[in-house]
Amino acid sequence: MTSIQELEAMANKLRIHSLKSTTAAGSGHPTSCLSCAEIMSALFFSELREEDEFILSKGHAAPILWAVYAEAGIIPVEELMNLRKIDSVLEGHPTTRMPFVKVATGSLGQGLAAGVGMALAKKLEDNPGRVYVLLGDGEVAEGSVWEAASSAACYKLSNLCAIIDINRLGQSQETMHGHDLDAYEKKFKAFGWDTSKINGHSIEELLHAFEKARNCDAPQVILARTIKGKGVSEVEDQDGWHGKALKPEMLEKALQEIRGVPGVKLGSSIKFKKSNAEHEFNDFRLSKEYALGEMIATREAFGRSLVEAGKANSKVVVLDGDVKNSTMTEYFFAEFPERSFECFIAEQNMVGVAIGFSAMGFTPFVATFGAFLTRAYDFIRMAQYSNADIKFVGSHAGISIGADGPSQMGLEDLSMFLAMPNSVVLYPSDAVSAEKLVKEMIKHRGISYLRTTRERTRVIYNNNEDFPIGGLKVLRQSEDDKAMVIGAGITVHEALRAHEELQKDNISIRVVDLYSVKPVDKKALLRNAEECNNNVVVVEDHYANGIGSVVSEIVGRIKHLCIKEIPRSGKPEELRSKYGIDANAIMREVKKLL
Repeated sequence: MTSIQELEAMANKLRIHSLKSTTAAGSGHPTSCLSCAEIMSALFFSELREEDEFILSKGHAAPILWAVYAEAGIIPVEELMNLRKIDSVLEGHPTTRMPFVKVATGSLGQGLAAGVGMALAKKLEDNPGRVYVLLGDGEVAEGSVWEAASSAACYKLSNLCAIIDINRLGQSQETMHGHDLDAYEKKFKAFGWDTSKINGHSIEELLHAFEKARNCDAPQVILARTIKGKGVSEVEDQDGWHGKALKPEMLEKALQEIRGVPGVKLGSSIKFKKSNAEHEFNDFRLSKEYALGEMIATREAFGRSLVEAGKANSKVVVLDGDVKNSTMTEYFFAEFPERSFECFIAEQNMVGVAIGFSAMGFTPFVATFGAFLTRAYDFIRMAQYSNADIKFVGSHAGISIGADGPSQMGLEDLSMFLAMPNSVVLYPSDAVSAEKLVKEMIKHRGISYLRTTRERTRVIYNNNEDFPIGGLKVLRQSEDDKAMVIGAGITVHEALRAHEELQKDNISIRVVDLYSVKPVDKKALLRNAEECNNNVVVVEDHYANGIGSVVSEIVGRIKHLCIKEIPRSGKPEELRSKYGIDANAIMREVKKLL
């Protein structure tokens, strides 16, 4: 059994590694590492078991995590001197480039939500492992932490333990509560958590708190009072040292102060499994046979397809933000209640939970109104750095939702996902394409976004049509086409109506359904544009920096019909007319080109 003295010595060894590596890098957050050295020592070299998981929510303390990995024998100690170098996986904040990191952190306030997702995943699989999340006291000011805390209590996650490194100092000044542990305790108790207040530099108190957490029937938080810069008198408990590495001369003095490490070598029981488990996909059929001309909303088709996906793929889980009767994930909730998770109106936590599920090998669907995903964009952004496999679905997108007004209209969602380097963005126009694209999303590994429509739209595709990611569909064409009109989702139907009306005037246009907005079939776009004399009209129910930006980057100059001002309430057809994205607007624009 590891002794308290050995764990104390290991804590100091971790301090030394953190100091040396940050000084060698010339940057980093050594004082934030020094405050949590005993916590990391007790966790990794005494508490953690094979099936347990750890998230460093205070990601700026990455150097001490890398030091733990070195002392646990999974990376060479010499590699620590490559901290923050361009060819090293030991980045300034944890990312999944380091194979043993499952959740990227560094944007503060996100680790606990991912921990909730991991803990739920373990319960779903009857896995006895526990989840530990180390947070800084500064990040506890983030509302997302309390969203996660509320969710953990709601689901009675007794397998979740948070440790707060309460070192009093933030980046620019003292934190909200300083060293007032009672203030933190009142908050967590109010959210339904069991609490332990301890001296975070006492190995004995840490071990006792961890033992208590293992035998608790509620989520447990350990409130650890610590000193920022602990062990180095020149910076200990001093403001102004956040994110500053020691100069070489200061490092020499610091190393002389820190004692008791010679020869200490401890093993860790945790099994360092590489992140991102193998992706599961089993094929499935359409939920029904659709008839051409049948009127059905793509959100409805999505909801029904999700049930088929759940039947075929046991790793599919669905997360809702109290809108499942609008996004139509209610069908999945009814069929698979054990794999359905209500996150209530807390979109940041919902995405964070999905990151945790993904890290445990599940395939999470996150569904809400497209507008509300903007609230969680930082979490979505961090999901890509976690190499997460999450399927986002935004319903009620665009002015076509009608009378609810601009606050409910997702008019920024496409650009939000298009900005992410490795994302996939899909926008079905009918029920068949919606169901087929759900299948494509599950087959694809990574961040993907499906935009669904509130209104019922006409089925325009045969049931045997395929919709590969990166494709497009040419719906109307002739050798005499004067222009190419590109739509997606609701505007495909407006383009088809424009085609019918223009035919009466002997004007032919090519109609393209750009169901895969990203990636896009560049060759097909260029070829079709050339065949239409490079007269290209893009019509979209979105602000200007969406589909039009994608197309113009490929074909050059376009005529762009989109939402150019803040819209108002009204009937869908009135709004499309007022803001110039309906069939009449398309016809006017085409005629201008002739």
